[in-house]
Amino acid sequence: MIDVTKIRQDFPILNREVNGKPLVYLDNAATSQTPQQVIDVIVDYYQNYNANIHRGVHALSQEATDKYEVARQKIQKHFNAKNSYEIIFTSGTTHSINIVANGFTTLLEKGDEILVSAMEHHSNIVPWQMLADRTGAVLKVIPMNLEGELKIDVYEELLSDRTKLVFCNHISNALGTINPIEQIIDKAHEAGAAVLIDGAQAAPHVKADMQKLDVDFYTASAHKMCGPTGVGMLFGKEEWLNKLPPYQGGGEMIEEVTFEKTTYADLPHKFEAGTPNICGGIAFGSALDYMNAIGFEAIAEYEHKLLEYATQELLKIEGLKIYGTAKNKTSVISFNIEGLHPYDIGSILDKLGVAVRTGHHCAQPIMDFYKIPGTVRASFSFYNTMSEVDVLVAAVIRAKGMLE
Repeated sequence: MIDVTKIRQDFPILNREVNGKPLVYLDNAATSQTPQQVIDVIVDYYQNYNANIHRGVHALSQEATDKYEVARQKIQKHFNAKNSYEIIFTSGTTHSINIVANGFTTLLEKGDEILVSAMEHHSNIVPWQMLADRTGAVLKVIPMNLEGELKIDVYEELLSDRTKLVFCNHISNALGTINPIEQIIDKAHEAGAAVLIDGAQAAPHVKADMQKLDVDFYTASAHKMCGPTGVGMLFGKEEWLNKLPPYQGGGEMIEEVTFEKTTYADLPHKFEAGTPNICGGIAFGSALDYMNAIGFEAIAEYEHKLLEYATQELLKIEGLKIYGTAKNKTSVISFNIEGLHPYDIGSILDKLGVAVRTGHHCAQPIMDFYKIPGTVRASFSFYNTMSEVDVLVAAVIRAKGMLE
């Protein structure tokens, strides 16, 4: 079991107050907090070796380059990619998905089919709609049930020799559902389709093994894993990354440029045009070091206890309904109280120092499915405590009393 008291000492922001109340931060599915160890890495970069990478022979450039590439290797090891050059640094999951969607423009034909699950974040819907518009491909949706679980039997029926791509999140940001991605990947491959898994919500809670999953593409964002904003990664199998054209043109992604013709650099630089978020990439690696030192099995075990306790206590509140009751889920609870708007509840919780997310969580199709305007979402991390759950529950009860 992890030592939560000791861990919380690593996060300076958890010591602050909001509206005169101790901060209870339960918006981790949007952005996690950053430990001092990672903050120190960011400060060290700007204080001691701030320089551009891959292009300079001077000492600072060499030092920054070395640390940046070591960070890539840390990400490779964490996700068990076969090669470090299969890890592409991006600005985050949205950027990663768009690289793949743009690349497949040249690989799809009119009438080809692409499947996307009904519980996706907008980042894993809109790029594929745009791809379908460009190519004439047909977008089909894998439906879900009222518990927030995908209908895998329908998914298998949707697969055909026309299916070229399948997209699904590993864990739903709005419901917390952990999807059976192993089965989804295997069935897609049997049909000859490639698979992209959006791992933005899963990466903070589980270690996904790229070789064991045999997935074609996988994405993650550092800011959900105790790292900085503006940096993430795209894993792609070498054979797929070689098939896809570059997403952007510019410096770093070239081999040779003349006015007559340009040839492109080898992986991973083919997809990394321009000056990257150097500091962010290095800090991403440090954030993985921090979380791995705690241990992902220990994190998952503790967060599951938080989820169980919070679910149990919230359901004691009359009129409260939880959306997303899958048998296999992680530490996200989306709920409403009958007759009350989620925004009103969230506003009162903020006055009481409790930070939650309200709205559609960039997952409007899910809200439309349940015929609701949005939910209140409390999302937990390994630095949250049982006593913070008690504060949340008390705050919800108070908000309910004030609004009724």
